[in-house]
Amino acid sequence: MEEDDDSDDDACCPRSPVTLGPSPSIGHEHGLARLLKNNRKWSKAIRERQPDFFEKGSKGQQPKVFWIGCSDSRVPENELLQLAPGEVFTHRNIANVVVSTDLNCLSVLQYAVDVLKVEHVVVCGHYGCGGVAAALGDQSYGLIDHWLANIKEVKHQHLLNLEKIRDQEDRCRALVEINCRNSVLTVAKSPIIRAAWERGQSIEVIGMVYDIQRGLLSELGYHVSNADDLACHLKVNSNELFEARKECAELQKL
Repeated sequence: MEEDDDSDDDACCPRSPVTLGPSPSIGHEHGLARLLKNNRKWSKAIRERQPDFFEKGSKGQQPKVFWIGCSDSRVPENELLQLAPGEVFTHRNIANVVVSTDLNCLSVLQYAVDVLKVEHVVVCGHYGCGGVAAALGDQSYGLIDHWLANIKEVKHQHLLNLEKIRDQEDRCRALVEINCRNSVLTVAKSPIIRAAWERGQSIEVIGMVYDIQRGLLSELGYHVSNADDLACHLKVNSNELFEARKECAELQKL
C-alpha cells in the first residue's frame, strides 16, 4: 500500500475548521488520486487528535440539527456551522426548495424528526444563488425548468413587490429570502412536523440565509416552533413581508 507523502504540498488537503487540517488550494486540480490522498490525510489528522472518533461515529448518529440547504458547493453546512461529522443531518437540492410532492426531501425529513429526533430544522438559502437568479428570468434551461417552476411560483406570488426593487441584485436577494420562507412554511405545514408537535415533541423550523461574500449566517425572522407560530406566519401578506424587509435594511444602515 502506498505510504502518505508528507513532503507533498499540504495545501492540496481540504481543510475543515473542525479537523484543523491544512487549507485547500482553490486553483489546484483534484484528480481521483489526489482526492483519495486528501482523505487519508484527513483521516490521519482526526485520529491523531481523537483516536476513537471514527469508532464512536460508527455506532450511530445523534444530530440535533436537520439542515435543508442548496447544493451549491460554496455552502458547506458543517464548515460554516463549525460542527463535526455526525452533528448535522443534511438534505440539499438546487435553491433549497421544499415542496409537498418531493418524496425524497420529505422522507429525509421524516427520518430526521421521527427517528433521529432532531430539535432544529434549518432551511438555509444563500445570496448569489444561481437557481434563484435563473427563476427571476425567462430563459429556458431544459429539464431544470421543472424544478425552477417552484421558485417561479413564489416569484409570481410576490411579483408586485419584487418589481418595486430596481436593483437586480437586491431583487434576487429578496427572492432568495422569500423562497426560503416558502420552504420553511412548507416544512412546518407538513404532516410530519404537525404530528411531532401534536405528540409534544420539541422541534422548531428556522429560516436562515448565508452571505457567501462575508461568510456569515443570518436569521430571516421565519421561526416556527408550534402550530400557533405557523398560523401567525401564514397570515402575513406580501406587502407586510417586504415592508419588514425594508425596515430591517434601514436599521442595518444605522
